[in-house]
Amino acid sequence: MVFILDDDAQIRAALVNLCQSVDLPVLAFASAHEFLDASLPDVPSCLILDVRFPGAEPSGLEFQRTLAAAGTILPIIFITGHGDVPMSVQAMKAGAVEFLIKPVREQELLDAVQKALERDREQRRDREVQALIRSRYDSLTAREREIMHLVARGLLNKQIAAELGLSEVTVKAHRGHIMEKMHASSLAQLVRMSDQLALNTRGAGHGAIEE
Repeated sequence: MVFILDDDAQIRAALVNLCQSVDLPVLAFASAHEFLDASLPDVPSCLILDVRFPGAEPSGLEFQRTLAAAGTILPIIFITGHGDVPMSVQAMKAGAVEFLIKPVREQELLDAVQKALERDREQRRDREVQALIRSRYDSLTAREREIMHLVARGLLNKQIAAELGLSEVTVKAHRGHIMEKMHASSLAQLVRMSDQLALNTRGAGHGAIEE
């Protein structure tokens, strides 16, 4: 789905026609408030956003910050007839996919849209994986989470046992349960999962993990 946010009715219509010409579903909005009030479909999407809006409307760059602050992860393609280098740099640093100057070449815009949609697909896949790992981590007991954290820091079984006041046999049993619950086929995979969960101690290495 391609969302279009531009106050110019003629430009909105032209962008809608362009997207529809390549069979891309599209929704167009004349204002930021209209966009925010809409019930948007939860599908891979991107936003074609004008930089400037009249009157009290926020600028495109301000709206980009508003979406980010609200946790709305949506790839944005900026279009403008009044762009400058600092503005484009600011937009790209904030995560914009492209910053295009009007009149926009149709193929250039379509290429940007495909790039943005693919980015959103990847982000959605990453979030799904993250959610799955988080749900598995949430199934661990407090002790198992503690041991997983220490494993991710690179501690050996005997070191974990000494730190927690447990026997090595008990630590090994916990590690087995952790591997099973996290669906990890190797300790390297478990450490990657812990990286995604931000469990690692800053600067800790992985080389000392036992196989």
